[in-house]
Amino acid sequence: MMTEMTLASWETMFRRGLMMAQGTCSAAEYQRMVMEKAAAMQASTLAMMTGRGQAAMVAPYLVRSRANARRLRRK
Repeated sequence: MMTEMTLASWETMFRRGLMMAQGTCSAAEYQRMVMEKAAAMQASTLAMMTGRGQAAMVAPYLVRSRANARRLRRK
């Protein structure tokens, strides 16, 4: 789970960095970067507070990093 999240996160950071370097990163993408992290942190904190375990705490980040990597591959 951690390996998959790491690889998807690296891919997302690479693709977003490339967009920034090329000047093609939209305001919506910058906003998405901030909002998705806040949402993942909220879900992760809730999982921790309810005692659902480490996998449930990591899952919000994994889901978002996978989705971002897939979405950015299409751009």
